[in-house]
Amino acid sequence: MVQQGVQFGKVAVLMGGLSAEREVSLMSGQGVLAALRARGVDAHAFDPASQPMDALKSEGFQRCFIALHGRYGEDGTVQGALELLGIPYTGSGVMASAMAIDKVMTKRVWLAEGLPTPRYALLHRGEGSPERLRGVVDDLGLPLIVKPVREGSSLGVTKVVDHAGMTQAVASAAELDADVLCEQFVAGDEVTVPVLGSGRQARALPVIHIVAPEGQYDYQNKYFTDVTEYRVPCDLPPGEEAAIQTLVLQAYRVLGCRGWGRADVMIDAATRRPSLLEINTSPGMTSHSLVPMAARAVGMSYEDLCLELLAGASLDYPSDGRSSA
Repeated sequence: MVQQGVQFGKVAVLMGGLSAEREVSLMSGQGVLAALRARGVDAHAFDPASQPMDALKSEGFQRCFIALHGRYGEDGTVQGALELLGIPYTGSGVMASAMAIDKVMTKRVWLAEGLPTPRYALLHRGEGSPERLRGVVDDLGLPLIVKPVREGSSLGVTKVVDHAGMTQAVASAAELDADVLCEQFVAGDEVTVPVLGSGRQARALPVIHIVAPEGQYDYQNKYFTDVTEYRVPCDLPPGEEAAIQTLVLQAYRVLGCRGWGRADVMIDAATRRPSLLEINTSPGMTSHSLVPMAARAVGMSYEDLCLELLAGASLDYPSDGRSSA
């Protein structure tokens, strides 16, 4: 059990920020802030959208809990600023954060390591000619998934069921990112697996089976409705949960993630083979969020989870020269 909060000094909970996920980040941050304060931590809200990052140093903050989501929060930029300031922070470091936010770079690393992920095509802005889009559909088949390369919370994600839907799907994704990922659709069970810890000590929490209405696990159903069903303990066949947890730990480690994260996986209904979709290095901490849900399933309260994450705050390049891994 992590001790009460006096050992942490003055803590900034980074929330809000500049990304398209600002609203969700504020909800996550307020939850974390209340939890840390309830456990005696001298915690304060800090919004990088309205306060300069160097204020963290001048105001005497000794640790940061990153509750930012999306760009400028979990893409390595804030992590790099905190490295320069010398203030330990929760979650993955600069390189792992930058890779994990980029769904295509993540796929390239996983594929290089022999880990399964759906086939894909990458479109850059301006490459959406009718001929190019037809070629993508012919290669990946229908239905397929179109999404921005560097967004989260299902923003800009479209399931394309016919040729006519491709143009609008790509245009919608391109509004959020210059790069668009077109991904083979895997029909089957959608699950997610949170991970806590770093290196060989990292451990997978229980698998959560997500059952959304008509399979639409979108932004609205993630955060603002109660119609999505979350099955934890999950209802997978014997042995399947452990195999998926092992796969996710491999995926987490090869990217160099630390502290915590959550990987999304699709299980093919016909073959029961899992495919890695993406990994989130700064998962949500709202009332609907999945890491706290999985933690509760093993007897860990929201407050204890927040304390454990804060206790693991570290730097890529500590001033004492010791590795944070």
